Amino acid sequence: MGGGLLIAGTTSDAGKSVVTAGICRWLVRQGVKVAPFKGQNMSLNSFVTREGAEIGRAQAMQAQAARVEPTALMNPVLLKPGSDRSSQVVLMGKPVGELSARGFFGAADGPAAGQPLAGGRREALLGPVLDCLAELRGMYDAVICEGAGSPAEINLRRTDIVNMGIARAAGLPVVVVGDIDRGGVFASFFGTTALLSPEDQALVAGYVVNKFRGDVTLLEPGIEMLRGLTGRHTYGILPYAHGLGIDEEDGLRVSMRGTVRESVVAPPVGEDVLRVAVCAVPLMSNFTDVDALAAEPGVVVRFVDRPEELTDADLVVVPGTRGTVRALEWLRERGLAAELGRRAARGRPVLGICGGFQLLGEHIEDDVESKAGSVAGLGLLPVRVRFAAGKTLARPVGEALGERVEGYEIHHGVAEVLGGDSFLDGCRVGSVWGTHWHGSLESDGFRRRFLERVARDAGRRFVPAPDTSFGVLREEQLDRLGDLIEEHADTDALLRLIEQGPPAGLPFIPPGAP
Repeated sequence: MGGGLLIAGTTSDAGKSVVTAGICRWLVRQGVKVAPFKGQNMSLNSFVTREGAEIGRAQAMQAQAARVEPTALMNPVLLKPGSDRSSQVVLMGKPVGELSARGFFGAADGPAAGQPLAGGRREALLGPVLDCLAELRGMYDAVICEGAGSPAEINLRRTDIVNMGIARAAGLPVVVVGDIDRGGVFASFFGTTALLSPEDQALVAGYVVNKFRGDVTLLEPGIEMLRGLTGRHTYGILPYAHGLGIDEEDGLRVSMRGTVRESVVAPPVGEDVLRVAVCAVPLMSNFTDVDALAAEPGVVVRFVDRPEELTDADLVVVPGTRGTVRALEWLRERGLAAELGRRAARGRPVLGICGGFQLLGEHIEDDVESKAGSVAGLGLLPVRVRFAAGKTLARPVGEALGERVEGYEIHHGVAEVLGGDSFLDGCRVGSVWGTHWHGSLESDGFRRRFLERVARDAGRRFVPAPDTSFGVLREEQLDRLGDLIEEHADTDALLRLIEQGPPAGLPFIPPGAP
């Protein structure tokens, strides 16, 4: 068996995903064959592997950091929320049913009879999750696991399959990440540890401080006191890193600040900038599709929810969504639907992706996702959509605007295209474009040609940069994560943890928990 390590967090969004990716990139640069793993992910940002399995985008990003091909083994359970109280359960890359939160976490209101999760008991998935982890550890020198939320969610510990549940079952050492930018990081480290049972505490080797700003010597007395209180080592103090455009579980709040990326990009090549407005529809999925647009010099991307915010946009993107009918209703309630219709009539560019493509059509028949039956679409594209029980999961390759395009598909809706010009298995009518393909804008040549068409239709003197490579930019960001670990973490101590497991004799911190 290869070595292993679990990266837990004091809270959601403490930095588990990026620390896991950074360790993967640091290890692979040392010649270590490494893979990422997350037993259970909850996210609407997902990816399709080459074998046609759906996994969280964060694990796909971490696999790229490790320079390995992502597989379903790396994220055996994916929950895709469909409302505040229910989620689609994806097991080993395939959907197996819809469950309420009560059903998944232990109540007996599971999916239809005969489904793999009958009974709705999450702990029943611990065996398959551990099997996947063991298989990865048999294939790689090291497996770096990411936890979810906090390991001290004592109400969910009995059914845990992603934090201390797998750490205990697999004997993994645990490092807890805390976001000092939020404040209270020492209390969070101590409280997280003290709320774990003695058996779980014995696996918590120490901590990593994330997003530190300022003089690290001012933090050192606190680090020493924390060690005295807990008997545990702090494995790194990572500085706040601006402009990390890295796929996480659901990082929309980064985009909602007004830009997808904080990083400095080159000035526009042409005389004008190009303004892109992304409709922030409910249950928005794979909004990372627009990251490649935001990486272009001179392209300004913002997420909007009011019709007046569309008026000065050169391109409006209607992104994917886990609730096509709900998003359609939301667009109409907000007045955005009427504004999209006016844009189309004036020949101003609109791009619909996946669910956004479906709602631009004439008619939707949905007895699967929303169970709303027959619903009229926006009528901007000659398309009729019927929702199927089975999900389309594919990695298509094609051509558009004279350029090669790669993408991936994740959808229940089956589109019947009745007219218009062919476009990536979807269609185009005038300046309105629609496709089921996620990720198409990451194909550099196609993105440039598409932006040229948008600029022409919008009357802008915008010129795409001739040399922007989205793949290169992503690799640079992953290398930055590896640099953070290499330069600011105790890498020798981390390597000992991965190879040798939890240190012996870690003290118990009362009161503990059952």
